[in-house]
Amino acid sequence: MASRMKPAEGAMTLAEMKEFAGFTAATQRYVRRSLDIGLERDDALERWSRDVVEAASIRAQARMYDRLAEVRALMPEDSDLDTIEPFMAPLVTVSAFDLSQGRLTTFSAYRFLYERLIGAEVRPWLPAAFCSAAALPHLHPDLRRKLLQSISEAAATASGWSNRQPAFFPQWVEKVDATALPN
Repeated sequence: MASRMKPAEGAMTLAEMKEFAGFTAATQRYVRRSLDIGLERDDALERWSRDVVEAASIRAQARMYDRLAEVRALMPEDSDLDTIEPFMAPLVTVSAFDLSQGRLTTFSAYRFLYERLIGAEVRPWLPAAFCSAAALPHLHPDLRRKLLQSISEAAATASGWSNRQPAFFPQWVEKVDATALPN
């Protein structure tokens, strides 16, 4: 017998879909590409590279995303300073790479991606990682300003976070030739 989703789960999945739909086309494309690379879903190079520059970017992203296994393994269970440093350093480094690509231009897009790359348990650490990465000097000052202004006070100062795992993982969708569809 097939299991059925509870109404609240369906509503949350729909909310995730709506959030993703609100991102720019470039952000949506980058999130799908990043999930293919980070979750090893498909051959990202074959699917996403349109030219040699993008192919090089995908290769660099894949090398950077090799650190995600380390980040997942080092997830702190509390805020003990001795466990934070080995976890935050690679998380901020990977985050800095993604933000430098110019496609994740808001905290919500960053959070959306990283909840899926790492899991719900990373939520408490995302505001600090995002702010740290967004403030690094390798980003253009205008991008730094835009990124840092995109995080709300509520997100930066939340007293608690949901441990519900994300349900919607956007993927590549083949284009359909509308003229070939029956009326």
